[in-house]
This record gives sequence, structure tokens and C-alpha cells, in this order.
Amino acid sequence: MRQVVLDTETTGLETSQDHRIIEIGCVELINRRLTGRHYHQYINPEREVDDGAMEVHGISNEFLADKPLFSAIAEQFLTFVEGAELVIHNAPFDVGFIDHEFSKLDGFGKVMDYCTVVDTLVMARQRHPGQKNNLDALCKRYTVDNSQRDLHGALLDAEILADVYLMMTGGQVDLVLGGQSHTTGDLGTQDIRRLPTDRPKLPVIRATEDEILAHVDQLTRIQQVSDGQCIWLAAAENAAEKSR
Repeated sequence: MRQVVLDTETTGLETSQDHRIIEIGCVELINRRLTGRHYHQYINPEREVDDGAMEVHGISNEFLADKPLFSAIAEQFLTFVEGAELVIHNAPFDVGFIDHEFSKLDGFGKVMDYCTVVDTLVMARQRHPGQKNNLDALCKRYTVDNSQRDLHGALLDAEILADVYLMMTGGQVDLVLGGQSHTTGDLGTQDIRRLPTDRPKLPVIRATEDEILAHVDQLTRIQQVSDGQCIWLAAAENAAEKSR
């Protein structure tokens, strides 16, 4: 499965006021793995950048003056994203701006004509209702390093969002040993395949001291970012108390 994590920076907030895209950043995922391929482009918006927007991303009118117009990069951008599932935080904003740019050109449709879209903001609100779900908050929640994010930047934010998305959607959904799982009935029970009783014993590989320390360190980090809700650490503490 090919996914493209995408972010944009703009001259302002409203396409109704003809605000334009000034930066696009994309990173590619294939089967949930970063491939190292990316697309990044600054764009001359043919208008002034609002002061408020400049405070967010730090991109000045002078910097953009010699950059290509969107019309000059549209084909290259579309070639990179076409057919992919786009992963975007607050997708209506970015998709709306890309559609606005496409509408100014002949022969281009809308983003949904070329791609499907996953909105990680909607996903985060479903998983963490009542909490902050902006990118910085998600970085803290999922222990993703965003220390370089002093200002918003499309490529950097796309790279950070890729890490957040993989963490937010990670984890093993089901465990299938030796073949395809089959689900039957309304209760979702799985078919059972019996193993021969004379099979060789499985080797037991015990964790090294360094691995145990690394495990404890990871549980401590989870405990910190989850406000004391790490169930594995609680289980270990309960087991230790019972053994005393």
C-alpha cells in the first residue's frame, strides 16, 4: 500500500480570500515503511503573505519572489501523489488549498479525483476525545521528537506526522501463526489448527540484562506520557507485591 504524508504552508487561512500555497512537503510510505522518497517545493503565490501566517511559518515574501509558480510544478506534484492514500492532519484545510490551486489551471480536477485521504486529526479525536490533538500534543503523547519544530515547515511537519501516524496506528491487531486466520460466526471466533504433540520443543531465549533495562526504561517513558496509566508497569508492580 502506498501512502503519502502531506503538509502545506499558505499565505493565510481562507481560500475565499484567494490565499495560496507557498510550500508543499510530502514523504512516501510503502506498506507502512518510510521509503526515503519525498517531494518538497516552495512556491511563489503571486500575492503577499499575511503577517499572521508569516509568524507561524517564517516564510517571507522576499524568499518566495524567485520561486516557481504553482502552474509550473503542478504536474510534478500530481505525479508524486497520484494513486496514493494521502495522510494529512486537518485534511480539509490542505485539500481545500490544493483544490483551489488546481481550479486555477486547465485540465486538473480535485484531489479526490486522484487520491484517497486519511485525516489524522479526525483519527486522533476519535482515539483521544476531549484532549488536545494538534501535532505538538500528539508528538508528546506518542514520544515523537519534534525538537526541531520552532516554526512550521511543510516537509518537517510531514516527516513528524509520518512518525505520529505510524505510532498512532501501530500495534498488532491479530496474531496468526502458521497461516491465514479465518473468522466465522457473529462472535468472531477463529478456526483452531492443532499442532502435533511430538513437535520439537521451542527454544527459550531469555532477555539480556541490557534488554531488561531498556524495557523498564520504555515502560517508564510510557508511564510519563500517559499520566500514570501504563498498565504493564502497574501489572509488574502488583506482581512484585504479591511475591513478597
